Amino acid sequence: MESSTRVLALKAIIWVVLEKKSLSAFAYPQDVSSLTKSLAFGTIRFYHQLNDIVSGLLKHSLEKEDLDIHCLMLLGAYQILHSNIAQHASIYETVDIADGLDKPWAKKLVNAILRQIQRDKDRILTQTHHSHPTWLLKKIKQTYPDNFEKIFIQNNTQAPMTLRLHPQHNIDTHLDATNIKVAPQARLLNQAVNVYHLQNFDKGSCFVQDASAQLAAPLLNPKNTDLILDACCAPGGKTTHLSELAPLSKIIALDSDANRLKRVQENIERFSIKNITLFQGKAQTQDWWDGQHFDKILLDAPCSATGVIRRHPDIKLLRKPKDISALVTLQKDILNNLWTMLKPGGTLLYVTCSILKSENEEQIAQFLQNHSDDAIEEKITLDWGLETTHGKQQIPCYEFDGFYYAILKKMV
Repeated sequence: MESSTRVLALKAIIWVVLEKKSLSAFAYPQDVSSLTKSLAFGTIRFYHQLNDIVSGLLKHSLEKEDLDIHCLMLLGAYQILHSNIAQHASIYETVDIADGLDKPWAKKLVNAILRQIQRDKDRILTQTHHSHPTWLLKKIKQTYPDNFEKIFIQNNTQAPMTLRLHPQHNIDTHLDATNIKVAPQARLLNQAVNVYHLQNFDKGSCFVQDASAQLAAPLLNPKNTDLILDACCAPGGKTTHLSELAPLSKIIALDSDANRLKRVQENIERFSIKNITLFQGKAQTQDWWDGQHFDKILLDAPCSATGVIRRHPDIKLLRKPKDISALVTLQKDILNNLWTMLKPGGTLLYVTCSILKSENEEQIAQFLQNHSDDAIEEKITLDWGLETTHGKQQIPCYEFDGFYYAILKKMV
């Protein structure tokens, strides 16, 4: 295996750890190997554990200009502790990268640290390390005293690939997949595949979408006579699902990001959908709205994404406690704004991919308190997730990402 695989993985790790940028925004070359991505994702996934180990073995911290060497040691440690790559090759190839960084002096240091980790491997792997930032570790333990270990394990596991099958296509017989009972269109693949190898993918036979996200559209119960708003709609998974369930409805798909709206447009075209109109605008403002009230609103609110860490492990590094309070304020502003656009008798479904109470049940409790004159909650009685004071919480498990849902009805 060429060292260029590791060089590219290291660049992605530095992008997240030192430049504080999202892993999904890292520009891999077109011919990137799956191994490169797995090394980058794996190192970020176990960053907190690996960082504690490497930092503990260093006699003193590296200078700021040499933190790329620290990242290189994290990459080496990941290979030794969590990959199936031969350890001698992992160490040799990783040490060699120091030359390419114009830091030949670091080879001896990197080699010594990685050899020590190799010697300590059995002992290290017997120790429990949840590999989460302290603030998030405490919050999850406090909120989910019976489920926190399950959540931590899921957050440190690669998520399976799940499809939503279009009802007009019959590709079931071609899939090596398991049905998910509570999400009728969901198929959990036993092995991830290239989407373009799926039968009629380019013609809209299916959409790559976690089962938790697939629960949202049916909860809103769209009808063909409805005018529906899908707020914060990109990349369009829930938008296209609403269209599948109510193909004669009129759907307004709103997002503030022009580039993300292009992805929604691509998905609309792939599915040959005719009942969706795109708008660029902020869900907390009204300058995009024509004044026509909606029968149904799906608010997939901006959130901490703490329920989808297994898909986006960089969240554990990039998300900070102060971000949560800013998000809670934004959610509140959007919720209050969209509520004025809902018809009396209409339904608003509030959804997040968060597992934090402040963004979920506490947000809804506050809203209901402030709107006691015109809002009531409709209980979700379906047989999945955890009952909360308001709404339902799905926690991360093999079949599902962590999602929250609450149904709000506007009084007539």
